[in-house]
Amino acid sequence: MHAKQNIFCILVVYFKTEAMLRLGILKYLPTLTIPIVGIVSLTQGGAFSYLLLVYAFVLIPLLELFIPPDPANLSKEVEEIRRKDRSYDVLLYLMVPIQYTFLFLFFRGMANPELTLFERVGRVLAMGLSCGVLGINVAHELGHRHTWYEKLMAKLLLLSTLYMHFFIEHNRGHHRWVSTDRDPASARYGESLYAFWWRSITQGYLSAWRLENERVRKTGKALFGWENEMVRFTLIQLAFVAFVFGFYGWMTGVCFLAAACGGVLLLETVNYIEHYGLSRKKLGENYYEKVMPVHSWNSDHVVGRIMLFELTRHSDHHFHAGRKYQVLRHFDDSPQLPTGYPGMMLLALIPPLFFAVMHPRIKRLQTLNPALV
Repeated sequence: MHAKQNIFCILVVYFKTEAMLRLGILKYLPTLTIPIVGIVSLTQGGAFSYLLLVYAFVLIPLLELFIPPDPANLSKEVEEIRRKDRSYDVLLYLMVPIQYTFLFLFFRGMANPELTLFERVGRVLAMGLSCGVLGINVAHELGHRHTWYEKLMAKLLLLSTLYMHFFIEHNRGHHRWVSTDRDPASARYGESLYAFWWRSITQGYLSAWRLENERVRKTGKALFGWENEMVRFTLIQLAFVAFVFGFYGWMTGVCFLAAACGGVLLLETVNYIEHYGLSRKKLGENYYEKVMPVHSWNSDHVVGRIMLFELTRHSDHHFHAGRKYQVLRHFDDSPQLPTGYPGMMLLALIPPLFFAVMHPRIKRLQTLNPALV
């Protein structure tokens, strides 16, 4: 009898594992709906220009209101298999040619003198969404990888939205100082999104210069020479902007700058909600407690997790930055957002409403961990 029960249990585990593995990469294929919808926005006229905006900030938030969060983690066996499965990497790599195809379609469309102002605005917003979701978000994942070609792809994606310094500041600044007063990308309790935008963008840029200058100074190289990545990034981005203005005209150039700005604001809005009001205990002059899952807001809402390559499981990302997106975990002690990222981003645009929703949650967290805020 016991032998039969053991065999039955083994079979259940086996078929459950097989089912999860077969789902595998298929789970993330809906991310391809973003470029599909985006192509419509960038090539069709009239109200279709706004289709990607409606898809991202109307349809997805509505779905996340009705689809319950999924906090389940993978088994160790499935996690190990998925971690080694290269198909998850290939899906990320595809976003580089897709993003640059978007840029080409955007540039070509904006050069059309018959495009109305209504359509131009819609296409700028669509390109800005692409810069944030396919550009910076995927660059964020690839920027944590260790191979030279993945880092190169991260920089190419950041070039598409003129935010290449993020590669330096995020990896060497934000991950070190997250949830402290030394991190520009960690929102303070009571700080509005609009005040945060200015502080994070300006101080993050200056921080990237400081970090890279320190690195170059230690090598004995010329501070403002080619060895300085911030110098390289600046020249490359200026050359790219000059190319757009020179080849496609001033109207396209201005629209590209507006779209890139949209991508940056999208990123910074995500930064805002990821660590809002959370802080690590200071233990010394330049020493803080270890980064733990409790220092980042988490979201297990399924649609956002898929569309953003698990960025919303942000607690585990900061707890172990080297973990690939397909194996990020849920932690019971990580603070949970009331809805997914798209809905939270809309909420953050109205500071009084955002504070009304988030502050009671932070107060409850503080009763459990008084050093948290």
